[in-house]
Amino acid sequence: MATEMTPEVASEAAPARRTGASPTADALRRLLRNPVAVLSGLVIVAMIFLALFAPLLAPHPYDAQDRAHTLVNKMPGHPLGTDNLGQDTLSRLIYGARVSLSVGVIVELIEVVIGVALGLLAAYKGGLWDTILMRVTDAMFAFPDLLFAILLVGIIRPTSPAASFLTVFVALALVGWPGMARLVRGQALALREREFVEAARAIGVSGWGIATRHLLPNMLSPIIVALTVDIAGIILAEATLSFLGIGIQPPYPSWGRMISDARPYLRSEPMLLFYPSLALALTVVAFNFFGDALRDALDPRLRE
Repeated sequence: MATEMTPEVASEAAPARRTGASPTADALRRLLRNPVAVLSGLVIVAMIFLALFAPLLAPHPYDAQDRAHTLVNKMPGHPLGTDNLGQDTLSRLIYGARVSLSVGVIVELIEVVIGVALGLLAAYKGGLWDTILMRVTDAMFAFPDLLFAILLVGIIRPTSPAASFLTVFVALALVGWPGMARLVRGQALALREREFVEAARAIGVSGWGIATRHLLPNMLSPIIVALTVDIAGIILAEATLSFLGIGIQPPYPSWGRMISDARPYLRSEPMLLFYPSLALALTVVAFNFFGDALRDALDPRLRE
C-alpha cells in the first residue's frame, strides 16, 4: 500500500533530488557561482577569440611597417600607436595572443601525452619500470625548468623564424612532462588497488585496458586542473624565452619579444611596454585563477 508523503517530507526530499545531480553538473554549477572563475573564464575566452580570428580583427598584418610613422602614440589607423619599426601595436598584440596560446596549448598537449603514458606505465607495471621512470623524472626535477629550456634552445639553435616555433615546443615540452607523469603515477597508485580495478582484473581485462578504461577516466579531474594551471606557466616561459631573444623570432610577434623591444623606449613611450605586459599578465593570472577555481569545483570533498 502506497504511503502518502506529507508536505514536510516532500520538502525535504526535493533538495535530495537536486543534490543527486551528476558530478559534472554539480561542478559546473559551483564553478559558475564563483565570480573569480567566471571573470577568468571570460578573459580566457576573449584571448581565444582574438587568437582564432586575429586576421579579421587586426587592423594591419603583424609584419606591416609604416616607416613614416614610428613610435607614434595614437593616430587614425593605429589605435594603440606604432613601435620603433612602424609596426601597429594593436595588430601585434592580437597576433601575440595567437602565438602565446598556440604555444601553451600545443606544448601542454605534448606534456599530457608523454606524462600520462609514462605515469600509467610506471604505476601499473611497477618494479623496474617504476624505478627507472621515476629516477628519470627526479633527474629532470634537479634542473630548473627555465634554465634547462634555455640550454635546449641553445643546443638546437633554430636557423629560421619558423624553426623557432618547433624549438620552443620541444624545449618546453621536454622540461614539463615530469610533473604530469608524477601526478598521473600518484593518482594511478591510489586507484589500482580499488575494488573496480580488482574486479576488472578478475574477469581478465588486460593491463592496458585497465589503465585506459578504468584508471584514466577516474583521474581526469586532477589532470584537467593541472593542464589549466600549466598552460599559464608555459605561456610565461615562452614569453621569458622570447624576452631573452632565444624564443619566437621576428617577424612573428610575441608578447615577451614586444616587452624586450620596448625597453629602450620606456621613458619616451612607456605604453609600448605597458600593453604587452598587461596582455601577458591578464592571460597568466586568468589561467591560474581559473585552474584554482576548477580544482575547487571538481573536489568531491567540497560538494554540498
